[in-house]
Amino acid sequence: MSALLELRGVVKRFALGERELEVLHGIDLDICRGELVAVMGPSGSGKTTLLEILGAISRPSEGSVALDGEAIQEWDDDRLADLRAQRLGFVFQSFNLLPRMSALRNAALPLVYTGVRRAEREARARALLERLGLGHRLEHLPAQLSGGERQRVAIARALVNEPAVLFADEPTGNLDETTGREILELFRELHDEGRTIVAVTHSEEVAAIAGRVVRLRDGRVELEERARG
Repeated sequence: MSALLELRGVVKRFALGERELEVLHGIDLDICRGELVAVMGPSGSGKTTLLEILGAISRPSEGSVALDGEAIQEWDDDRLADLRAQRLGFVFQSFNLLPRMSALRNAALPLVYTGVRRAEREARARALLERLGLGHRLEHLPAQLSGGERQRVAIARALVNEPAVLFADEPTGNLDETTGREILELFRELHDEGRTIVAVTHSEEVAAIAGRVVRLRDGRVELEERARG
């Protein structure tokens, strides 16, 4: 498999009053096409910061980030926003759905920012929601949906622009055990279809479906291990 994302010597610092806090210390990491990678580690190990750099939400303080062989760490904010809208998908623990929009409109939202016409937006979002078992909930608001249904809407929204990489931050963290297993099975199916997925998680169940587990400690890669065959 060829590397889709490449990090070399990535350092991340944050201002903390008059001093700086270094959260990541010289990370080298490749994410290959079609991989499902679980990023694990204790709280404060730098997992979410690493995900934000991989997902072009945050820039490294030092080092390089390449997507498809093109360095992106010096791109301006507008170009990075376009990259996130067009080529990357994100699923969050808290779902981040807009409360006054229906499931259908939430799922279609990324396509608004890329100029897709309304009829096509709704058709693509509807097809995904139906595939995820929500064809009967298209016009429901987030408050009318269960946690698992809201996460499925969030996954549909993340997939609607056909992203090169799907990023997930604790995707089962707010779900009960049964619903969490259903979402994990969905991620397994997406991976088996060839999707590239990077998931930050505390859950060993998430790690169990991954092809590779990257374990962080104190802002460094402590261990990389192959998981399921």
